[in-house]
Amino acid sequence: MKIALLGYGKMGQIIERIAIERGHTIVLRKGSAVGFEGLELADVAIDFSVPSSALSNIKTCLDLNIPVVCGTTGWLEKYDEAVAYCNEKNSAFLYGSNFSLGVNVFFELNEYLAKIMNNLKEYKVSMEEIHHTQKLDAPSGTAISLAKGVIAHSDYTNWTLAEASIDEIHIDAIRRDSVPGTHSVFYDSVIDQIEIKHTAHNREGFALGSVVAAEWIIGKKGVFSMKDVLNLGK
Repeated sequence: MKIALLGYGKMGQIIERIAIERGHTIVLRKGSAVGFEGLELADVAIDFSVPSSALSNIKTCLDLNIPVVCGTTGWLEKYDEAVAYCNEKNSAFLYGSNFSLGVNVFFELNEYLAKIMNNLKEYKVSMEEIHHTQKLDAPSGTAISLAKGVIAHSDYTNWTLAEASIDEIHIDAIRRDSVPGTHSVFYDSVIDQIEIKHTAHNREGFALGSVVAAEWIIGKKGVFSMKDVLNLGK
């Protein structure tokens, strides 16, 4: 499989190593000063760039009918535009707020717990995410996905970084040096607390998941998520 890497920072370099270990070839390593030369040779593109570049990168790939796997966060206000463009081009697009296989199991656990806790109104839900100081967006895309998972199965209607109203989920976004990513979901009552937590030890899991998704999407048409890749929630 020939892969175009759109974004060649720390994540892009780890993806490159894992992809090569799995027998794939890198035909483009696009950093901030590199153009799209070589993209037309790719079987699939993996985008871990920056929020301001994500949508244009996705559209450029779809124009060439190259399926694209995107892990860039902080641009989701334009996600629907990417979906519409993919459908218009009859191509393939997969967005993941987190490609870690463990996190995607955690997403399912989060939704299952939300269904149970929806009947226990004495508990208030909140979330915490901790990431490295180089992370550009806050809260993380993973935290937003977790919040949406709770909202889908409860009376909550929104999330906020500020003090939460009764129908909002407060997310505490913390930045510390050298933290790949820790996410916690809390259910608090006056008598106890329930907590579920995922801790990433390094970025390897994110990189591996993105390569697995790229392998999976070849030959497909449509808009997908890691649920499709891992056959979760079916």
